[in-house]
Amino acid sequence: MQQSMKFILFIILCPALVFGQQSTSAKLARYMQAQVAIHQFSGTVLVQKKGTVLLKKAYGQADYEWHIPNTVDTKFQLASVTKQFTATAILQLVDRGQLSLDDKLSRFFPDYPKADSVSIHQLLSHSSGLAMGFKEIALSSISSDSAYAAIKKIPYEFSPGSQSAYSNIGYYLLAKIIEKVSGEPYAVFLKKNILEKAGMNNTGVSNNDSIVSKKAKVYYRDAHGFIHNPYINWQINVGHDGVYSTVEDLARWDSLLYGTTILSAEMKKKMFTPHNAENWGYGFIINPFYNHGHQLIAHDGGFFGTMSSFNRFTDDKLFVTVLSNNESLAHMIAYGLSAIVFGKEVELPYRHHRAPVDSTLYKHYVGQYGQVQIIHRDGKLYYNNTETELIPESDTKFFRSDDNDRTIEFIRDKTGVFNSIILTKAGVKEILRK
Repeated sequence: MQQSMKFILFIILCPALVFGQQSTSAKLARYMQAQVAIHQFSGTVLVQKKGTVLLKKAYGQADYEWHIPNTVDTKFQLASVTKQFTATAILQLVDRGQLSLDDKLSRFFPDYPKADSVSIHQLLSHSSGLAMGFKEIALSSISSDSAYAAIKKIPYEFSPGSQSAYSNIGYYLLAKIIEKVSGEPYAVFLKKNILEKAGMNNTGVSNNDSIVSKKAKVYYRDAHGFIHNPYINWQINVGHDGVYSTVEDLARWDSLLYGTTILSAEMKKKMFTPHNAENWGYGFIINPFYNHGHQLIAHDGGFFGTMSSFNRFTDDKLFVTVLSNNESLAHMIAYGLSAIVFGKEVELPYRHHRAPVDSTLYKHYVGQYGQVQIIHRDGKLYYNNTETELIPESDTKFFRSDDNDRTIEFIRDKTGVFNSIILTKAGVKEILRK
């Protein structure tokens, strides 16, 4: 009798679950179509929950000259999403006893400044004090040795271990450490020890010579529209960047990170533990502010036209990844897509137009709303500083001059006083009060 009741409940509930998935999938699809129509999104998207694909689709073009469309198996540069693979390789070497997280940089590069003060742990967790990056060097055609010599001269931002700040140089050095310890090129080590074991057959490490099938060209915007990405020296721009992949391979990678095929449980715990105030794990950020109140392990990437976002909502078994080859804001789109899955009301992108308004209202809007400060100066409103103007589309609703997908709407209370705002990012609404 009990089994029969369970079967009847399953029959009743199953259509409702399927309808819910279809409804969510339809909302995700509408959101992406609006991103294409309004913001010319180009790339691929995959949203998967508990093994069920809610959205997997390609948009835009892999090659603008030949009008070749992106497909779901198009390969995209990952930019800083690469860091999780570098961290995984390091932790594999730790698991094998070939490295220790307490090892100092001086063990591998004794000529590097302050090398006795910098540990592997600090490099992984962005607490080494090394500077953000070396963009000009990465865009040059100098040799690997010359690049290392130039990078060594970049001063530290703070004393190693005293605080935390994001550092591409730290992950560049980790890639070189992988090569020193393993005796293999970084790309070879990743292929043998991670990518082949994971079955990620459409993932690899870029170089400036190989022809890679179905790899998207990359474009970024200037004042006149889209232009080609500049030359990037992939011999140098490695460790913090360099890996390319597909959304399907990244979904496979997400699934494998729940098990121990690639990393032991002990090493995964170290990877997914926040090690400082900025919540940096190893190759990931843990529960960043954009987590919608759900457990999130994530990382975004961006370098010129490449934009990428990788999001694992681990308690919900929700995976959201967005890869773009035309500078589309992958991280914001992923934020909107995940909000839809969590049942939040998400506004579709739309075209914003400046409207004539009564600027005498502006004085009523000034103030501090949570972390947002509204400034009134010379008949204009500004967001946090006088570089970001708020442009009116109605008497009470404004969009940011630097990103029209971010809006501010001023709300009156029952007494007629403006004491709260609706802040919208990528369509996701948040109420902030004075």
